[in-house]
Amino acid sequence: MHDPFGRPVKSLRFSLTARCDMKCSYCHKEGQRASEFEMTAPEIERIIEIAAMAGIVSIKFTGGEPLLREDIQDIIKSTSARIPDVSITTNGTKLAGLAVPLKSVGLTRVNVSLDSLDRTRYIELTGMDKIDDVLSGIRSAVSAGLLPVKVNIVALPDTPVDDIFATMEGAWDLGAIPQIIQQVGKSPDSSTFDSVEQIIKEKATRQIEREMHSRSRYFIPDAEGYEHEVELVRPMHNTRFCANCTRLRVTSDGHLKPCLMNNDGLIDIIGPIRNDATNEELLLLFSKAVNNRRPYWT
Repeated sequence: MHDPFGRPVKSLRFSLTARCDMKCSYCHKEGQRASEFEMTAPEIERIIEIAAMAGIVSIKFTGGEPLLREDIQDIIKSTSARIPDVSITTNGTKLAGLAVPLKSVGLTRVNVSLDSLDRTRYIELTGMDKIDDVLSGIRSAVSAGLLPVKVNIVALPDTPVDDIFATMEGAWDLGAIPQIIQQVGKSPDSSTFDSVEQIIKEKATRQIEREMHSRSRYFIPDAEGYEHEVELVRPMHNTRFCANCTRLRVTSDGHLKPCLMNNDGLIDIIGPIRNDATNEELLLLFSKAVNNRRPYWT
C-alpha cells in the first residue's frame, strides 16, 4: 500500500492497552484519546490477519504497557504466524519473567524505556522505584536473544547531558543499543537533544542512515577501538522523518490511526469486525486509513 504522497506502508504500531504501571511525566500515550476499552485477543488476531493481507511485514506492539496483557503470549504467537518481524516497546518492569517465553512464541526484538540510570531521577520521571526490575528485564532480553535490544532514552529539557551519556554507556554495558529520542510535543524544547547530538557527531567515527524515518545511527569507538552504536530519533519539525514514515497505527480501542500527532482520519475497524465484516470490507478500511495519511511536518 502507498499513501497519497507515495510513501509505502509496511509497518503497524499496535497499542494493546492504555493501562500502565508507571506514571512517566512525558508520556504521549501513543497519541490516543482516553479509553478504558481493550480488544480481545481474537479481535487483535483478525486485525493482524487483514494487515498481513494488506502487505504489512512488521508490527510493534505498544501500550500503555503491553506486558500487562495476560494474553500477551497468545497475541505474539498468533501474530508471528503471519508477520515476520514482531517487536514490543515496554517499560521493562515485567520483562525479566517474560523474555524467554515471548522469544519462544515468536517475538523478534524489544525496545525498553530507560531514561536515566540515576535512581532519584528515574523515580522523578516515572513515579516508581522500579529501575532494578527494568535492568533485570534488559539483561533477560539480551540473554534470550531478543536482538537488537534497544534502550529508549528521551532527551528531556531538564535532563543533564552527562546523565544521558551515562545511561547510553550503561545500555552498552548491558549489551543493548541506546536510542536517544527527541521529546514529542507541539513545540518541544530540543536544546538537550541538540547538545547530545552534537557531542555524538564529534565522537563518532562513522554514521549510517536508516531507511525508516531517516534515523541516524552513529558508531563511537571506546579506548580499545571497539565501536558502540547509538541511534538518534528526531521526529519533531523534521520533514525527512515524515517523508520516510512507513507506519500505520492501531489504537487500543480499535481504530486505525494515520499519525501519532493528531486524530485526523481515524477509521473504526473494531465495529465492523464485530458486525462480521468480510475480509474485503476490512481491507477497504485499511486502504481508507492509508489514504488519510498526511505528513505532519511538510
